[in-house]
Formats: sequence, C-alpha cells, structure tokens
Amino acid sequence: MSDRVAQIANHLNYPKGMLAGQVAIITGSGQGIGAETARLFAKEGAKVVVTDIDAKKSDAVAEAINSSGGQAISVPGDVLDPSYPETLVSRAAAFGSGKIHILVNNAGYTWDGVVHKMSDKQWDTILALHATAPFRLVRAAAAYFRVTDGEPRCVVNISSTSGVHGNAGQANYALAKAGVVGLTKTIAKEWGPKFGVRANAIAFGHIATRLTAAKEEGAFVEGPGGEKIALGIPQAQKGTGSGAAPAKSDIPLGRPGTATEAAASILAVASPLFSYVSGQTIMVTGGRNM
Repeated sequence: MSDRVAQIANHLNYPKGMLAGQVAIITGSGQGIGAETARLFAKEGAKVVVTDIDAKKSDAVAEAINSSGGQAISVPGDVLDPSYPETLVSRAAAFGSGKIHILVNNAGYTWDGVVHKMSDKQWDTILALHATAPFRLVRAAAAYFRVTDGEPRCVVNISSTSGVHGNAGQANYALAKAGVVGLTKTIAKEWGPKFGVRANAIAFGHIATRLTAAKEEGAFVEGPGGEKIALGIPQAQKGTGSGAAPAKSDIPLGRPGTATEAAASILAVASPLFSYVSGQTIMVTGGRNM
C-alpha cells in the first residue's frame, strides 16, 4: 500500500504535464469542446491528433497548438466513412512512433425530431455517428491499446444526459448515447484485466455550444446526403428571447457549463488523477438531474 501511495504522490508532480509523452486522438476537435480538449491536452504535454470533418478548422487548431509550443497534427476526415478510422489510427501511430495512449470519441451533432415524425434517415445517421463510428474507431485502434508495455491507456467516450435520462425530441440521440455507456463498460471489462486500459464515458448536461445555442442563430451541419441540419434550441423552448444560453432553474450551479469546463472534465478523466477509475459514466451537469 505504501508503494502505491508513493506512486500517486509522485504523479502529483508533473514538470512536463500530466499527459507528457502520450499520444491522443480527439475526434470532432476542430471546434467547441473538442478543440478546447485538444488545447488542454497539448498544454499537459500530449501529442495531439486533431480531427474534424472540416479540414480548415482541424488544421487551424493543430497549427495554433504548434505555434504555442505544443505538438499536434491534423488528420481531417468524416467519421461516418468506414475507411476513415484506419487512416486516422495509422497517421496517429506514425505521429506517436508506433504508440497511441488516449482516444476521445467526441465528434457528433444532433438531428432532432419527435418519435412519430422522425425519419429513418434521422435515426440511422445519429446512431451511426454516435454509436457505430466510436465503435469502429475503438476497433481500429485495438492493436495500440491491447499492449503490455506498462504505459497508461484510456478511452473516453462522450455521452449525454439524454442517454441517461432520455429527452423529448431526441429518441435517436438518446439511444445512441445510452449505447455509448454500454460500449464503454464493455471496453473496460475486455481491455482492463490484462492490458490495464481504462474506459469511461462522460455524460454532459447543458454545455454552451452550437448545439445548445439559439436555433435562430442559423448554425447548421451538412448531413450525409448534403442536407442542411439546423443546430440549436428554438428560443421559445429555451425560455428566453436572447441568443445566449440561459441559466437553468434546475441546474444547482445556476448556469450552463462552458466548453472549457467540459474539456477540463475530459482531461481529468484521461489523466493519472483518475488512474483507478474505469467503466464509469461521469455526469458533468452542474448538479442537474441529481
């Protein structure tokens, strides 16, 4: 026990950062929570693989990290493309001299609709994006995680309170995010015993991003068929006439979380501070849904 305590104490000294020498893939890191996560990881010494469907945004984040003294490469691509995970993993492994340590499945968006009006395309796209794509990437990276070199490895899958509690208008998203929790626990049980891989999910509540901004602001993504998918929450539903995300009366902290706060929770879970935490769903909600 004393040796373990000493080891933990030594972990609290991070002259080169908590993630020094580790290679991290972060999907959807061209903007929002993903971009903030990439920056925080780089500040903590990680070699970051930035990836986003928007090549310009992905490249810009990687360039900013490198300009600030960090290490990053950009590998833009579409996580819905079945061939992309192999490309991404191959580039990441080359960047890491044959090693990958952290995988953060963050990419995604919402395509909402009530159950009786939701189309098969809405359903299939969101399940593919939030459940199938993370599975394919984890599978593609397996050879770099199922190793016994004694170095830390972890998978962080981004879920949502919609996947824990359900949410009106989000049957597709809720099912996919609930599936992420099951996938995470399975990874923890399969890869933990022999290889020491940790796997955890983070279920975000109301985080101020383009997904929770006013729908009237006009943010959208392009769907797999080229259709424009509007993002955000209608102002009438938000209960405010402004475009800013409102403070919610059912959030004990009285406000939405920021992208930086969300990213900090991902860093915490990936760090040695969580070295004995695996198979868990960490609720990051400001106290909402206690």
